[in-house]
Amino acid sequence: MTERKTKAAFIPPMLLLRTEKLPEGQQWLIELKLDGYRSVAIKSGGAVKLRSRNDRDFTARYSSLIKALSPMPDETVLDGEVVALDAEGRPSFNALQNYASPGASLHFFIFDVLVLKGKDVMSVPLRKRRPLIEKHVLPDLADPIRYSPILEGTLSNLIASVKLQGLEGLIAKRRDSVYEPGMRSGAWMKMRVNAGQEFVIGGYTPGGTTFDALVFGYYDGDRLMYVARTRNGFTPALRVDLMKKFKPLEIEECPFANLPEKKAGRWGVGLTAAKMVDCRWLKPVLVGQFEFVEWTPDNHLRHSRFVGLREDEKAKDVRRE
Repeated sequence: MTERKTKAAFIPPMLLLRTEKLPEGQQWLIELKLDGYRSVAIKSGGAVKLRSRNDRDFTARYSSLIKALSPMPDETVLDGEVVALDAEGRPSFNALQNYASPGASLHFFIFDVLVLKGKDVMSVPLRKRRPLIEKHVLPDLADPIRYSPILEGTLSNLIASVKLQGLEGLIAKRRDSVYEPGMRSGAWMKMRVNAGQEFVIGGYTPGGTTFDALVFGYYDGDRLMYVARTRNGFTPALRVDLMKKFKPLEIEECPFANLPEKKAGRWGVGLTAAKMVDCRWLKPVLVGQFEFVEWTPDNHLRHSRFVGLREDEKAKDVRRE
């Protein structure tokens, strides 16, 4: 009897559980946390497609990667990440936002295989899925398609290296983990090393023909909590582009549950009723990547900076990390 083949199609990627400390031991594999767009590469009927983690079409946007992925086996689904490398070869979300500009180097890093040549391999342990990639997928692919390597060394040494190089963080995966589509079971975990995370943009303050600062926060349950506003990280062209996205989202009522605040606070990032007069509010659906120095005792951010929009993240999923 012939084994029934699985048609390659979009599968929601397995999610990572945030943690402040990764587990150690032989049962865990450690990888670098790449600062890009999680993506699913699909080849079916000889045609390659690239989809975001929320099933948005990336095919036309990253046509160079589609061409590079074209030799992958038919009826195959790969889990990976679209990553731009800066001039020093480091993953850079800012470079990804401007990947068409000189100096940006676009790549697709393969993490996992879900369907291989029409066979569903998601129930196969990770320690056996990786050899499948190495044997059946990688030999036909070349740069800019890359393989996410396993990092060797103690966790403390790897953390120190990530800090030194200014990289985002680390990922730990159980060697025996099966692939759980769309699930955040804890078999895969992530730890941010350098300060930064996603936040929801809920407003802005006008400035010139565009805006002066963004107002943003995170969800605590169903409540959107304000944490900071920033003027940093914007080029004139980016301000114009963001304003085009803001205009259809403008609303009358403030979306933040913890505003107004009674005082501006020691670092001046508190948003009082007097300061709110200058704000324009937005439907809280846009997610941005932000960097910052630290959290303050009153739940604000010091020295925050906008990096770029996260089109692969849902606003309601954004929590304080």
